[in-house]
Parts: sequence; C-alpha cells; structure tokens
Amino acid sequence: MVKKHGKKQRARQRAQRTGTGHASAAANAAHTHTPIPDMTALAELPYAPGRELDSDLAARLVAACRTACKSCQKSLARKLRTEQRATLAALAGAVYGGLAGRGGMTFSSSTTQAWTPLARAANANPAAGAEALAAVEAMDDVAASDLLEDALDHWAMGSPLPSDFVEKLAEAPPRKRPADPLAAFREAGVKVFTLDDLDLGDDIDTYYLAPNYGVTLMKTNTPDGQPMPMLVLYPETEDAGIEDLEARTDWEHWGLHGMPDMDPHWRVRARLADRSLRGLVHVGPDGKDDHELWRAAETVSLPANWWDLLNRAQHVLVSGPVKAPQAPDVLAAAGDAGELLAVVALVEYV
Repeated sequence: MVKKHGKKQRARQRAQRTGTGHASAAANAAHTHTPIPDMTALAELPYAPGRELDSDLAARLVAACRTACKSCQKSLARKLRTEQRATLAALAGAVYGGLAGRGGMTFSSSTTQAWTPLARAANANPAAGAEALAAVEAMDDVAASDLLEDALDHWAMGSPLPSDFVEKLAEAPPRKRPADPLAAFREAGVKVFTLDDLDLGDDIDTYYLAPNYGVTLMKTNTPDGQPMPMLVLYPETEDAGIEDLEARTDWEHWGLHGMPDMDPHWRVRARLADRSLRGLVHVGPDGKDDHELWRAAETVSLPANWWDLLNRAQHVLVSGPVKAPQAPDVLAAAGDAGELLAVVALVEYV
C-alpha cells in the first residue's frame, strides 16, 4: 500500500510539473515537442513586474501549439491560466503590447480588445505594467482563456507573427553580404566581364543563370488581426539559399514577430485571366526587372479563397528561404535560427 501510494504521489507531482494528464504521467508517457523555443526573454517584458515567470511552461505550450498537439495544449493552457497568470500576461503582452496598435482587431475576442490598451500603455511606460497584470489576474477563467487563445494564435505557426519573441529583444543577426567572387580578379588587374557588360539581346534568358526558388502558399495575419496572403520561398537550385537572398535583396531578418517592411519595388505578379501567380521580381529605378527570384513554370489557378484574399490585401508577405517545402515546423526553425528574411511586396496584375 505504501509503495502504491508513493507511485501515485510521484505521478501526481509529475503531472503538476509537466502539465500532462494524470494517466500519462502515471505511465511516465509524457512527451515533448521540438523545437522548444527559448522563452526566457519574457522576464524582460514589463507586463508582469516583480513576478517570477514560468518560461519553461510557456515554451512547452508554444511548442505544443506549433505542432498542433491538442491534448498538450489543453493541459498546459489550463495550468498556465490557473497557476501562472503573470506568465499569461507576458505571453499576451509580447503580442499585443507593441504589435496591436494599427487599426482594429476584428478577429480578437472582446477580452483581448479591452486588455490591449493596457498592454500598449505598459509597453510605452513600464510603470503601467502592474495595471496590465492586475487586469489579467482579475479575469475569470473564460476571459483568461480567450486572451490566452488569442495570443497563442500569434505564437503558433498557424499565424506566424511574433512566434519567437527572443529575437525582438536581441539584436538581429548581421546580414552576411558575401564577398564579390570577382573582386580578387579585378584587384589583380584581370579584365572581368559580366552578363551586364555583354549585349546578349533577348537570346539568353538570364533567369536560368541565377539561383531560382519555388514558392509555397500560406496565410498569416497582420498585427491587428487582418488576414494576409503569404509566400514562403524554398531553393530550387543548388546555389539558392540564405546567402543568395542576402546578396540579392535588402530584406530584413525576420523572427516571425511583427511585420517586415513594405518595399514597393518587390512585386508579386498575378494574372487575372486565369487567377494564377506568374512570378516574384524586383523592379529597378529604370522600371525594368533587375532581380527575378521565382517564375511560374506552369499555369496553376489559385484556390478561390487565397485569390480573394490576394485581391483584398493587394500585398503579400514574402519570406524565406526554408530548406524544404511543406515540411512541418520548417518556417519556425528558420526563424529561430536567424536564417529567415522577409519583405512585404506589392501585388502587380499582368
């Protein structure tokens, strides 16, 4: 009897520690989701002043959301709501304190809409953080659940905005502009010719002489909750990748939080006649294309809901490169590694 009681006690403690159900904890079958994001930077935010946060619990909850594990989401979210309101305030404040001030929040709950001004006030003046925290601690379980679910929609990969807030608090990785491989020849006095120096006319398509990418259709949300179309680039040629994008673009490093800058020189070309995407190009000062990262190899009509969203938004969030299309968590992994660039491009109809 004593032995059985000790086993039950250990299972109960394991369940409390990990947030897993009692049955899983008793069987020692608790599982984890990888990658586990580093959430220690939550303690630096002003939304839970003077409180000790459970960054480990927050990390496991975010990881469970990114891998769509419903059972772990449910148990970990319940533990966060009931035992860690300060951590909940920090998770929500990371999203709404600095990112939710542009326009309405149509898709957020009334709880989140009411709490967001407090989060923004704390973001502007850390002394106001106590009021934001007090409001979260005063919420009933339904309201706290609404706020947490809204925040997790942003932290999760289904809506990749502030996915890993650590990078926002730290300096973004420096851009790795590769050295010009022809510079050494020029310094040695060797005459170097490039394609721009040669009058090739229209006989040679330079697109196939440069690194090429493929694209994956996705959707995201703007910081104020509005849906937005998204394209994720992946290498289609061996020389395509992060170094190539850093050399050919001025896109910013993006950790999946907030929105990257909009650059009207980058265009996602779409054709109305067949509702298809045609390419991704950069238009130079002379009005001509000077970079073409992707070109459609064949005509494929877009899904109706994605095309309608494209028409409404008139902008596309473009990010990449990821290592492989459709691989689970590949976007989050690239963002966590600091190997994701992004820009907001215009839609141009052809």
